[in-house]
Amino acid sequence: MNAAPIRSGRSALLTVTGPDHPGVTAELFAQLASVDVEILDVEQVVIRGQLVLGVLLAIRVDEAEIKAVSDRVAAQAGVSIELSFDEAAADLAEHRRRRNHVIVLGAPLPATAVAAVASAITHVGGNIDTISRLSTYPVTSLELMVSGAKSTRLRAALSTVASQTGVDIAVEEAGLLRRSKRLIVLDVDSTLIQSEVIDCLAAKAGREAEVAAVTVAAMAGDLDFGQSLRDRVSLLEGLPAAALDEVYDQLLLTPGARTVVRTLKAMGFRCGIVSGGFTQITDRLVTLLDLDFSAANTLEIVNGKLTGRLRGELLDRRGKAEALRRFAAEFDVPLSQTVAVGDGANDIDMLAAAGLGVAFNAKPVVREQAHAALNQPYLDAILFVLGISRAEVESLDEPPT
Repeated sequence: MNAAPIRSGRSALLTVTGPDHPGVTAELFAQLASVDVEILDVEQVVIRGQLVLGVLLAIRVDEAEIKAVSDRVAAQAGVSIELSFDEAAADLAEHRRRRNHVIVLGAPLPATAVAAVASAITHVGGNIDTISRLSTYPVTSLELMVSGAKSTRLRAALSTVASQTGVDIAVEEAGLLRRSKRLIVLDVDSTLIQSEVIDCLAAKAGREAEVAAVTVAAMAGDLDFGQSLRDRVSLLEGLPAAALDEVYDQLLLTPGARTVVRTLKAMGFRCGIVSGGFTQITDRLVTLLDLDFSAANTLEIVNGKLTGRLRGELLDRRGKAEALRRFAAEFDVPLSQTVAVGDGANDIDMLAAAGLGVAFNAKPVVREQAHAALNQPYLDAILFVLGISRAEVESLDEPPT
């Protein structure tokens, strides 16, 4: 018969430290099995052969019995055990339920930035339960498991730290949804690729300065995207359609773009693009990267030349969010399990609709409204925000044994 849960509210925290060797953990739990306790939480890490193991117990025995157990384990396993009592187990359980993953990324990642992050977490009532390294390349990234603080307060406090230190910080609530993401939508211009296609076309048409100025204002949110796009496209009237081939051949993928798509597809993600750019370019990117879906605007071409008009329905800020919803429904993925990545004001609604919206090297108006913001030049940093380590990425590239 199973023992009834311990409801006295009394607790004990055992912190085991010392040289790691086989049998330490087994010995501890074997000894704990001899007394009336309930395991509430366990954390263990080994750093260069040194063990740190924390065990939180709900207890209904005398503290002396717990002390006797810890003394026996310490003597037999050759470790040190620190004991603390009397924090209410119920309070601890509630404290642990409010948990968040905090990802800190930098290239480099200075100790001063980590110190500022830790200080901000403490200031909002959070506690760092664990820290683990996710990557050293192409950026250094750490994942902190933080308990006791609400995600909204954490996000606000750490946003200030990010702006002051120049590192990137993402906050996401712990739970099943974090590792259940199954679909990602990527913006194209200045996200998946390093340039703005319309500016490249304008250069071919001799209208680069005029178009680029409107592009900057539109992406910053100073102009209506739909009207600004029509105005810019009108300046391309008469440009030979062959210019699209020339521009495509000159495009550069953002560093890490192939890694993001390859890794997430290997994990079962549906990967695609939703762009305010043009299908004459995005269709080729779909083939190049073996993407699952795409949506974009289409330039009208008559007699081998651009007419200066768009064909079909305009994909603007609202349309990008609707495209995300449409593709999520098509692949039977709840919006809570989607990721959207973009840099411009026309991405804001799409980022807000996704379960995780990531502003990538984005304009301030976009960073302020996204769930997470990355200012690194590497698109694969998105993987670390999702909690995927560099080691896991590399393991997916290894041939099966």
